[in-house]
Amino acid sequence: MALADIRKKIEQDAAGEAAKLLDEARKQAGVLNADADAEISKSKKYYDGLYAAEAPEVRRRAQIIANLDVKKLRLGAKQELIGRSFDGALTRLCKLAGDKYLAFMEKLLDQAVSSGDEELLVAAGEKRIDQAWLDKYNASRGKKLTLSAEKADIKGGFVLRKGRISTNCSLETLIHWLKDELESDVVKRLFDAE
Repeated sequence: MALADIRKKIEQDAAGEAAKLLDEARKQAGVLNADADAEISKSKKYYDGLYAAEAPEVRRRAQIIANLDVKKLRLGAKQELIGRSFDGALTRLCKLAGDKYLAFMEKLLDQAVSSGDEELLVAAGEKRIDQAWLDKYNASRGKKLTLSAEKADIKGGFVLRKGRISTNCSLETLIHWLKDELESDVVKRLFDAE
């Protein structure tokens, strides 16, 4: 046998062996691909089922959270409106006409005075409660109240002081005291339509 024939025979045998190996590798790759496709399909079914089972619960929870957020926003808006209502009441009290305001202050002073010789502190911009008004009040009730040169950090009303004891009769304090008592009524009036 010639060298060329031997070489040709070796090449044919190698080509045949390579073809067998390649066919076998293709078959194994096909089996592996089929197994992988089956595993992928199984995983997809599992996760699709899991999603289908969990989706309503996820949507329900998201709806609950959204509803809570809406309620928080509404509550905040309501609280702001209630606060504005009481702030508006304070502003209206501070702007009462002179005679109505002074009549209210007389009644308030009647309830607050204990010894009759306290000093009265008023707001820095107070023009209605002055020495002439206080002199008239003292004369009509037999008191010896004095108007302090010191001003109180209030919007309206007064602070009654004797020594180290002060009675805060500012309009802000009165509104604050009444707020707890009146808040439910204010809520009903503001939000009754809901």
